[in-house]
Amino acid sequence: MDNNSSEQNQTLTPEKEFSEKLTFRDYLIATEQKANQPLPIWRLVAPLVVQVGLILAVPSQAMYTEMTGKTVILQTIPAYSNSILQGSSVTFDYNISRTDTLRRLPGWQDWVEQNSLRNDRINQGSTLYLVLQEQRSFNRGVPPAWRPVRVSSDRPIYLPNNQVALKGNYQDGLVNYGLENYYVSEEQRQQINEDLARLQQSRNRRRTPVTVKVKVDPQGNAVPTSMWIGDRNYRF
Repeated sequence: MDNNSSEQNQTLTPEKEFSEKLTFRDYLIATEQKANQPLPIWRLVAPLVVQVGLILAVPSQAMYTEMTGKTVILQTIPAYSNSILQGSSVTFDYNISRTDTLRRLPGWQDWVEQNSLRNDRINQGSTLYLVLQEQRSFNRGVPPAWRPVRVSSDRPIYLPNNQVALKGNYQDGLVNYGLENYYVSEEQRQQINEDLARLQQSRNRRRTPVTVKVKVDPQGNAVPTSMWIGDRNYRF
């Protein structure tokens, strides 16, 4: 009997012999010791880095656009002060956002065909690139708005220096360029309201257009940098 046990012990592999000697209590002790060990520093830092990166992504994009972008001048559709000022922000309604303006441009029909459903309705969120051309002026004061010249589904690669491609997205019958809303300080808001009221009074209550200066980067993204109401410039 002893000889048989000795022979069985000799045939056991090291792994099997260790597993037979390990008790359930040993397993619990080892598990508890592992749970009490401090986490590696990288496991604590990595989620924080990801969260910070997400928070800074939008400001970084705006800073990149403002640093690398080309200056473009846009003009809003004339509006009353209560249409422009809403709460603590200014709301801009551009003529280039309206399909009535865009459908007159070369490339519009091709864009519609490429981005429409079977019922001829344009897909919500469809991307559009609007090519704008600089309008030269030798007069001092508020610069003239850039003129829209064509529409494209794909971002134009080669454009002359006096043109730029502005990226927009179709939504609910309008094209949004990310330039429609911008927050202003309470002091600016009061001054804007006074300027709009003054201009409307001097023009027999006619609606007042606003000229907006933006920066457009090579990818077509844009950020507003300032605006003119009359001859007064407001920086964002």
